[in-house]
Amino acid sequence: MSNVTESLEGLVELAGARSAALVDSSSGMVLGHAGSDADLEITAAANTEVVRAQLKSIGTLGSTDTIDDIIITLSTQYDIVRPLAANPSIFLYLGMDKNKSNMALARFKVAECERQLEL
Repeated sequence: MSNVTESLEGLVELAGARSAALVDSSSGMVLGHAGSDADLEITAAANTEVVRAQLKSIGTLGSTDTIDDIIITLSTQYDIVRPLAANPSIFLYLGMDKNKSNMALARFKVAECERQLEL
């Protein structure tokens, strides 16, 4: 995981970004993080449940689809959750201020970050 910290720090440089993390949804552990979210452990655990539920749903349906990303829109915040294609139980998380960020650019940058990760 040589470039995890560097990759996550790149994500929090985006306008409006609050925090970024790499999370293992099988354990809920934060594998790496950047930014200023004091509640990151709680956020990681909550998004772990979201990823588990979506993966279970896809499996139950017998679908061959994969999750590109999960977008959660709150009144003041956007959350992007992106399971890694190489290992969907590990996901990237990016939390952003809704009024200061560009969702399209953020999705592009999270996908780019995934491609650059060396796990």
